[in-house]
Amino acid sequence: MTTITRQEPAPLALWGGVECTVNRVGDRVHDQLHASGHHHRPCDIERIAGLGVRAVRYPVLWERTEPSPGRREFAWSDRRLRLLRARGVTPIVGLVHHGSGPRHTDLLDPQFPRLLADFAGAVARRYPWVELYTPVNEPLTTARFSGLYGHWYPHHRSDASFCRALIHQCLATQRAMREIQRINPAARLLHTEDLGATLSTPALRYQAEFENRRRFLSHDLLGGRVGRDHPLYPYLLKFGVTEGELAELRDQPPPDLLGVNHYVTSVRFLDDRIEHYPAGLVGGNGRHHYVDVEAVRVCDDAVPGPYELLCELAARYGLPIAVTEAHLACHVDEQIRWFDELWRAALRCREAGVDVRAVTAWSLFGAFDWHCLVTRETGRYEPGAFDVRDGTPRPTELARYLAGLARGETARHPALAVPGWWRQPSRLIYPSPASSGRETPHHADAAVPPGA
Repeated sequence: MTTITRQEPAPLALWGGVECTVNRVGDRVHDQLHASGHHHRPCDIERIAGLGVRAVRYPVLWERTEPSPGRREFAWSDRRLRLLRARGVTPIVGLVHHGSGPRHTDLLDPQFPRLLADFAGAVARRYPWVELYTPVNEPLTTARFSGLYGHWYPHHRSDASFCRALIHQCLATQRAMREIQRINPAARLLHTEDLGATLSTPALRYQAEFENRRRFLSHDLLGGRVGRDHPLYPYLLKFGVTEGELAELRDQPPPDLLGVNHYVTSVRFLDDRIEHYPAGLVGGNGRHHYVDVEAVRVCDDAVPGPYELLCELAARYGLPIAVTEAHLACHVDEQIRWFDELWRAALRCREAGVDVRAVTAWSLFGAFDWHCLVTRETGRYEPGAFDVRDGTPRPTELARYLAGLARGETARHPALAVPGWWRQPSRLIYPSPASSGRETPHHADAAVPPGA
């Protein structure tokens, strides 16, 4: 008789990440690696490895490596990737992180996908042993900030520019992976995107339905799901996306892993009760005036948490998932509480049969100026696992907590004796609505908002 031994899944992994945004505002480029000092500290690799993380999201950014066409400078990444490899930490290489590419291109340039693919091929030839890639981080979010809201270069504010920037980034991701896999067939795609949801008052449910459809759009495009039956197919075609572009995206395999970037602010609430808010927060869509606010600041119930959102993503795509950004700009005790909530949500998902592979401690060396979406250089700093304010990274209590997780310790940290601020009544600073009912996005018919 043959005995079949059931193989237990690998334990939930702890990953790390280095905030590496290189975004452009006008003619000025903001570089988080310079701001944090990580650019000048190869010894930081030892600090990362010392936490016990198994993998790290790490930059080989196009803007930093190819300052002009055909001129590529790999010395910086050569040294860091060599150190990571020597310490047994798997790099998840990112090529574009909220950027628009070097100055000789941008997100609206028709050549953007081809140029990034060419750069990706050069990276794969340089590091043939690297197997995990994120060619473009959060393409949907970047398209919104650059093409729809005008925060980042090229500072457009139209649905047409949003759709064009999104399609270019998704095409660039697929073409980059084709080039990488031509050199290294074992390479895998980790596609990252912000995961949240939109709630609303009853009058704005149509707008919430649209935004709940749109939040999945980069996943749907890279998963080959956008055909004539997709609810946003007419919207994309109306604003200039071609059927040929959609067909190219449908011809390629889906990502190997879906990366979830989730923050306290990721779940939003649309409120037409504008009398309760400062005038500066009021916007609109041409049909209604309303406020887009963090749901935890106004909703006293019905706010979906990490567990619900992870299960929703898994049910929609059936792909392995990793939480690829877990970070909170707050006191270190609150950072520990937030990470613990995501870690426990991931464990709960695994118990329910959802394939969640890892949770990532993002922004290990902190981040600068995200309070203003990196549109200004104010020097405002939020620490991560290390605090770099005195020039030498100092491990925080979060670092000690993470190192314990990496060792498999289950002891509860003292900070976890009380719930995070987002779980306490004091979080509410605006009157709660009578109803914040949320339609299940993949069951509701999405409406294109007026003016779109």
